[in-house]
Formats: sequence, structure tokens, C-alpha cells
Amino acid sequence: MSRTVRAVAGIPVPHLEIVLGAVAWVAGTLALPTGVGTVLMAAGLGVTGVLWVAVRRRHGLGARLDRALRTQVLRLGLGVLVALVALGVVLPLVGGGWGELTVPAGCAVVGVAMFPLSSLLAERSYVALGGLLVVLAAVGALLALNSAGASLPQGVVGILGALLLWLACCRRIGLFGELRARVGR
Repeated sequence: MSRTVRAVAGIPVPHLEIVLGAVAWVAGTLALPTGVGTVLMAAGLGVTGVLWVAVRRRHGLGARLDRALRTQVLRLGLGVLVALVALGVVLPLVGGGWGELTVPAGCAVVGVAMFPLSSLLAERSYVALGGLLVVLAAVGALLALNSAGASLPQGVVGILGALLLWLACCRRIGLFGELRARVGR
């Protein structure tokens, strides 16, 4: 039985990629040495602030979702949050170096959650974003299993995941279109 998806007028949940990108960036920079990690963390939080202001100026709080859709989105978000906390607690406790897979596994959870979110918000670009995050998680897992420490996969997956999320945000809110118009193409 198919379900009809109504497109929401405006951009729903415009801050989603910004917040997820900030979390991924912080996770990635925590793997770096103290001096470089601190500078990159500050730069990433600055990018988060700039994107946040850009979204607020263009779209405010975003399109209002009806009650049923909002409930489904919140359930999905709560499920992702529970899965991320469980991964963060369980994988380091398992032993045998499985703690290295925490950030790649978290990236995979967020990537997989983008697929149902795509149909809920009628945002097709989330399918591509989710696929890229899952591929990045797989690469990070391979790095984790082939390396001696957790810092390489955590840094690579965290920073690249944040960049993917922020680029998706810029595309979705129209910053790339505005830049294209300013350049004169």
C-alpha cells in the first residue's frame, strides 16, 4: 500500500544539517592533537554560527510541520539519538578495539536515518546525503580496523561528515544558487 507524501511549503527543519555537522566536526577534531584540534574546533564552530545566521535570515525557523509529521520526525530523531548513545556506551565496553568504530558507526546511523527522513520531509537530496554518509562510515570502519588507534577514523569520518552535512545545508537553503547568481553564470 503506497502512502502519499505531501510536500511542505518552505524548508522544513532548516537547521538539521547544521547541528549534525557541528556534532560531527567536534567529534572529528577531538581526535586531533591539542593545538591543531582546538583551532579547527573553533573554526568549525565559527562555520556553524555563520550557517545558523544565514538560515535564520533566509528561512527563520523553517516551515511549520503538521502535528502528525512533526511527531514522526521527532520519533525518528529520538530513535537516532538513542542509537547513538547506545553505540557510544556499548562499543567501547565490548573490548578488543571495537571502541574505534564508535564514530563510523554513528555516521552510519545518521546516514541510514536520512532515508526515511527523505520521504517524511519530501527532500530527495537526503537520499544522496544518507548514501554518502554510509559510504564514509564504511571507509571509516575499514580505517579503524586497519589502524592502531581511534584517532584516524574518528578524525576522518567526523570532519568529512561535517563537511558533507554543511554542503548539503548550503544547497538546501539556496546559498549555492545565490553564489551562482552573484558570480554571474
